[in-house]
Amino acid sequence: MSTISELKELLAHPRQIFITTHHKPDADALGSSLGLAGYLRKKGHSVTVVTPSDYPDFLAWMPGNEEVVVYEPRQNDAQVRDIIARAEVLFCLDFSCLGRINELGDYVREAKGTKVLIDHHQEPEDFAQLDYSNPKAAATAELVFEVIRDLGDQDLIDTGIGECLYAGIMTDTGSFRHPSTSRNVHLIIAELLNAGINLSDVHRRIYDSHSEERLRFLGFVLKDKLTVLREYNTAYIAITADELRQYNSKTGDTEGLVNFALSIEGIVFAAILIDRVQAVKISFRSVGDFSVSEFSRRNFNGGGHHNAAGGISYDSLSSTVERFLSLLPAYQAQLVTAPLAPVAPSV
Repeated sequence: MSTISELKELLAHPRQIFITTHHKPDADALGSSLGLAGYLRKKGHSVTVVTPSDYPDFLAWMPGNEEVVVYEPRQNDAQVRDIIARAEVLFCLDFSCLGRINELGDYVREAKGTKVLIDHHQEPEDFAQLDYSNPKAAATAELVFEVIRDLGDQDLIDTGIGECLYAGIMTDTGSFRHPSTSRNVHLIIAELLNAGINLSDVHRRIYDSHSEERLRFLGFVLKDKLTVLREYNTAYIAITADELRQYNSKTGDTEGLVNFALSIEGIVFAAILIDRVQAVKISFRSVGDFSVSEFSRRNFNGGGHHNAAGGISYDSLSSTVERFLSLLPAYQAQLVTAPLAPVAPSV
């Protein structure tokens, strides 16, 4: 892990700064990016946040959202490549390998600017000159707060920056119920309260602003798409592309659905498999000792946290489900003996 003095020296003079985060950013990804961007602008830097894809509408309230550049290969590839090429410092937030930012990964790898990684996922790829990754952290937003504090600039965290960071910590700890919710997390929230953040307002904007269609989609998924396999203490959900279209599903509408499967009493392993046409995107969750990160890395070209991970399959949805089911017997001994624990963190 790099020293804070190295980063302080790098940022001692105004810089052209590029910030990016993972595909389909969640509240931690966008919140840590916009929180850091707000801080760096206060320090006199020129900052551009670029996301490799769109993100949920319920995150659009975050200060700085209106200036985010959403990468669209057919529309603004030249513009984004130019932003990356001109950047003197490139911050990579909330992802551990460049494959998580799609086409932007090659551009960032080739960039001449200094790359800085701030992340809390396991097994980070060695691509950054400065590395502030910590898999024990509850959220990347927690690490961004610590970086700002250790740079001696905690007093620059205003209400807007604080609410961006709070959103990331709140969501990645499952509203402070996951095992990753440490003493340090609560101390940071206390400091953010001193910055004037409105806890209930942030919670409402993220969790209580869904469309009617999303709510009906949730009902459909829980009624018709949830499968429980008691012999493996496993539950899964498989959603077709046609079903997504039927309910006019938007980015973010499937977020958190896998946690409903994991919330069933006795379930220690849950998965959601979603046909995104180009590929089947998979989210895994577990409780206790069963590592979904290892399961995903070994079987679905993924990874993440011990109890929360993502994966991908380029087979059809039905073939991917068949493969998932065929793997369970090999893990049955682990699944039926795994001790129960609080619900896993998001990824």
